[in-house]
Amino acid sequence: MSAPTTSATPVAAAPTNPRSRVILASLIGTTIEFYDFYVYATAAVLVFPHLFFPTGNETTALLASFAVFGAAMVARPIGALVFGHFGDKRGRKATLVGALLTMGIATFLIGLLPTYAMIGWVAPALLVVLRLAQGFALGGEWSGAALVATENAPVGKRAWYGTFPQVGAPLGFIIANGLFLAIALALPSTDPTRPSDAFLEWAWRIPFLFSAVMVVVGLWVRLRLVESDAFTKVVATKRVEKLPLAAVFKSHWRQLILGTFIMLATYVLFYLMTTFTLGYGRGATDAPVPGLGYSYNNFILMMIVGVLFFGVFTLASGPWADKHGRRKTLIFVTLAIIGFGLLFVPLLGAGFVGVMFFLILGFSLMGMTFGPMGALLPELFPTSVRYTGSAFAYNMSSILGAAVAPFIAIWLWTLGEGSPFWVGVYLSVMAVVTLIALLLSRETRDIDIEH
Repeated sequence: MSAPTTSATPVAAAPTNPRSRVILASLIGTTIEFYDFYVYATAAVLVFPHLFFPTGNETTALLASFAVFGAAMVARPIGALVFGHFGDKRGRKATLVGALLTMGIATFLIGLLPTYAMIGWVAPALLVVLRLAQGFALGGEWSGAALVATENAPVGKRAWYGTFPQVGAPLGFIIANGLFLAIALALPSTDPTRPSDAFLEWAWRIPFLFSAVMVVVGLWVRLRLVESDAFTKVVATKRVEKLPLAAVFKSHWRQLILGTFIMLATYVLFYLMTTFTLGYGRGATDAPVPGLGYSYNNFILMMIVGVLFFGVFTLASGPWADKHGRRKTLIFVTLAIIGFGLLFVPLLGAGFVGVMFFLILGFSLMGMTFGPMGALLPELFPTSVRYTGSAFAYNMSSILGAAVAPFIAIWLWTLGEGSPFWVGVYLSVMAVVTLIALLLSRETRDIDIEH
C-alpha cells in the first residue's frame, strides 16, 4: 500500500508596496503639505498684512504677519511628538493619513476666514489657531513620508528614494505660487507693491480652498499603502516602544541633538530663499527700508525658475549621497552655503542677471542640502523610535531655524538700511553651526534600516 501523499499549503507572502506606490505616496503627500504651507507663506507677504494686520506701518504689518507664520514652527515639534508616538506604536500609514487631513482642513478653513475689517481682533486670532494646526500637521508629515520612502527602498538606493518626499517642497512651491500668479495676472494691479482690490477682496481665498481637491487625491494614494517590513518586524518581535519619546531621550539623545543642528542651515536657507527673498524683491526702491522694486508677477516668475533648479538638484543629490555618503555630501554643500551667504550684496546688487544668478544658486544649494536629509535623519534612529526621533530632530530645527529666520532677516534688513549684507552673514553663521554638527556625526549610508 502506497504511503499517503501530503501537499504543503503555500504560505501567502506578506503584501508589499510596489515601487511606484512608494514613490507616489511619499511624493504626493509632501507636495500637498508644502503647497498648503507655501500658500500661507505667499499670503503672509501679499495679503495678510493688509487684511489681518492693518497697523498703518508696512514693515510692522509684515513683521506681524511673519510672526504668525513663525508661530506654526513652534507647533511643529508638538505635532512631531504626537504623530511620531502613534507612528512608532500604531504604524506609518494611519498616522500619515491623519497628518494630511489635519493640514488640509486647516488650510481650507483659512480660505473661509473673515478679515479684520469684518470681526476685528478675532480674525487674526483665528488665523493664529489655524496656522498652529498647519504647523502641528506638518510636524508629523515629513518624517512619515521619509520613512515610507526609505523603509521601502531597494538596497543601496535609500538616499535616492529619500529625495522623493523632498521633491514635494519645490513642487508645492510651484503649484502654490503658480496659482497665485495666475490669479494676479487675471486680476492685475496698478500698484506694483500691492495686489489689486479684487485680489484682496476675494481671489486670495482660491488657493486655500483648492487644497481640498489635492487632499482627496493624496488620501486615495495613501490609503492604499501597507506597512513596511521594517515596522512589521518590530511588531512581530514585540519591540514596539511603550513611550518612544522617552526611549529617544534615554538612548538616542546624541543623534537627536546632531540631527537638529545638521538641519539648521537647510531651514535657514529654505525660508530666506522662499519668504524673505519675496519680500525683499518686491520692496519699493524708495521705501524707508528699500528693496529691489520688482513687481510681484515678475519676481515670482524669477523665483519659480530658481525653484526648478531646487527640484532638479534635490533629485540629483540622492544618487550622489548614495555613492559618496550623506556626511561627505552635506559637508561639501554646507561649505558652499557658507560662501553663498557672503555673496548676497554683490549678487543682489548686480541687476537682473545678478538677482537671477542669486536665485538659481541659492535654490540649487537648497536642493543639494535638503535632498539627503530624507535618508540621513531616519537613518540616525532604530526602527522602533525612527518616526519620533527623526520627526523631533527635523521639527526642533524648525524652531531654531525657520521659525525665526524671516523675522531675523527683516530685522537685519532694517538694520542694514536696505542692504542684505547682514542677512547673508546670518545664513553663513548658521551654516557654520551645521558644519560643526556634521563633523561630529558619523556616516549612515551602510546601516541596516531594519535594525
